[in-house]
Amino acid sequence: MDTHSSAKVNARKRRKEAPGPNGATQEDGIPSKVPRSAVGLRQPAPFSDEIKVDSSKPYVRVTMEEACRGTPYDRPVRVYADGIFDLFHSGHARALMQAKNLFPNTYLIVGVCSDELTHNFKGFTVMNENERYDAVQHCRYVDEVVRNAPWTLTPEFLAEHRIDFVAHDDIPYSSAGSDDVYKHIKEAGMFAPTQRTEGISTSDIITRIVRDYDVYARRNLQRGYTAKELNVSFINEKKYHLQERVDKVKKKVKDVEERSKEFVQKKHMLKEGKGRMLQAISPKQSPSSSPTRERSPSPFRWPFSGKTSPPSSPANLSRHKAAAYDISEDEED
Repeated sequence: MDTHSSAKVNARKRRKEAPGPNGATQEDGIPSKVPRSAVGLRQPAPFSDEIKVDSSKPYVRVTMEEACRGTPYDRPVRVYADGIFDLFHSGHARALMQAKNLFPNTYLIVGVCSDELTHNFKGFTVMNENERYDAVQHCRYVDEVVRNAPWTLTPEFLAEHRIDFVAHDDIPYSSAGSDDVYKHIKEAGMFAPTQRTEGISTSDIITRIVRDYDVYARRNLQRGYTAKELNVSFINEKKYHLQERVDKVKKKVKDVEERSKEFVQKKHMLKEGKGRMLQAISPKQSPSSSPTRERSPSPFRWPFSGKTSPPSSPANLSRHKAAAYDISEDEED
């Protein structure tokens, strides 16, 4: 029993002393993993004006070092990210994912600007503000949404929402008469940079729609939308319908061509297969260039041969007489 119990103790010790990630041990001072705050994983993220904030507790900002090391679960690092989020796409989601993963324990607050503010400073949007609020609410990385977010972040706004850091890409954002609306945030040490996703943006999506306008207009007309709803003139409506008929005819002609090609190919394959089968059943004779040599006709007539050769013509008879005295190599052997 003593030996068995000592073996168990040694096994426990070995488990405790086993190396951790990258070969490190507990003595190397690895920080314990802090559970991340994830409010919006099971339900839409709440709006900030629907959340009651306990203002009795004083709020003290955490430093970058403390945030990277990991804060207690009940004190997550409050990161703020803002934007228009029109035609919410994967580039927006990736930016918010980066903001959520800046620190081990992050509470992500996302500000969405209103239609009035956006139309004044940037331009007309495809989606209205309620649609954009709702799209951001359903992003899995978002914990709280601020409606009617300000274009420029003021100290009062940062204090009201108890923001520790502001996340955005590091490219200077010139707007509202400023070379970079995040300049004062960077100078205060509250800026946390993220990376833009190349190849996708709201402007790119709008450019595709404008470039292929006729295609999308014809598609929506085919799906039941009226020309008035699409702001299409009477002439263009007739033109789109005519193009739709022409495309259908072209498609039918193309289908017939493809079927005829397939039929010819199948017929050719059947012909080749039939030829191979006949060749396998009755193979061809050896060609004349075969290495086997023909025997010379023997001039002698064996007594046991019961067959008599047919009479030869005078011309052939002279050849047989000449060949009678010629002995082939095979007969010499």
